[in-house]
Amino acid sequence: MSGFLELERSARACFRMAVLMGANARTYKFALAEALLDFGREGREEVPLEEFVEPYAMTLARRETEGAAHAPASTPIGGGDFLAVLRREAGESVRLGHPTDVLREAARLSVPGMVMQKFPNVGGESLPVLFYWLDGRGKKRTVVLTPEMRDVAAAEHIAGLRAENRARLAIVEASFDSGIGQGLMAGEVSVDLGSGVLRDRRRRRSVARVDDAVRGFQHGRCLLCLEPLAEDDAIDIDHVFPFTMMDRCRGVRPWQGPDLDALWNLAPAHRACNAEKTNKPPSVALLGRLARRNEAIVGSPYPLSKAIRGVRDAYGGWPGVYNAVLAAYD
Repeated sequence: MSGFLELERSARACFRMAVLMGANARTYKFALAEALLDFGREGREEVPLEEFVEPYAMTLARRETEGAAHAPASTPIGGGDFLAVLRREAGESVRLGHPTDVLREAARLSVPGMVMQKFPNVGGESLPVLFYWLDGRGKKRTVVLTPEMRDVAAAEHIAGLRAENRARLAIVEASFDSGIGQGLMAGEVSVDLGSGVLRDRRRRRSVARVDDAVRGFQHGRCLLCLEPLAEDDAIDIDHVFPFTMMDRCRGVRPWQGPDLDALWNLAPAHRACNAEKTNKPPSVALLGRLARRNEAIVGSPYPLSKAIRGVRDAYGGWPGVYNAVLAAYD
């Protein structure tokens, strides 16, 4: 936890940690994050639990009707499990435009003792920022949003946080899906640079946009200038080691180094910063930032982490990776 917070110890960084690095046993935390951002953006200080769980339940219901997987296929689901209720009630809830009474009640009963307790814990440690707490009992329980949560949701980067949350949700759903998940869990994820999306190699299926999937691990900042990546900014995916290094060698001999078109070497950046960098080799400082970003991904739950870890371990660490690139280019 401390490594990710070294550069930024803000409430926004802690919220990102919960989304990106909290356990992915099911997809519930992403629906909780959506609800927190919704009510926080409205400036709400207190929200009745029964009202709070409505957007939570509807996020999951909509995904259910779209065929999303909320848990690994091997997870045992009893008849009274919230996921079993969701499966039965999702279609009618979407048709109505709000949760059925049965689904709302199931969410009201399950959320406090399940996802709300787990969300602020990452790697067995509690986050240093409190986003909410529960007040009252029974049907009078209320979700109290802290000033920090309202600040996170009201910040200029809320659209980015929402995009990151939804990208992570899509990636985790794909890893749970028995049809395409094995490729993602094994780290077999590729980058389609033309469309800017991550794909499962086995099924060649789009999963999520690269910038939304990776930006949070950079604290929502351009890796080149370290300034925020605002929603109205033109953003490119930068090759930290220029891909032209591979292209120049291919005309003479096969490229022997690490794949420079892979996720470990790609970073969302301002288009202007990327253009100014051109095909210059990365500075030592930039390589340090890249290593920290990649280690943040390695420290997150599956998927994506294995794809990055495999490159690092194959060369004995990031200095080994960097040296292998330079040796292949010489």
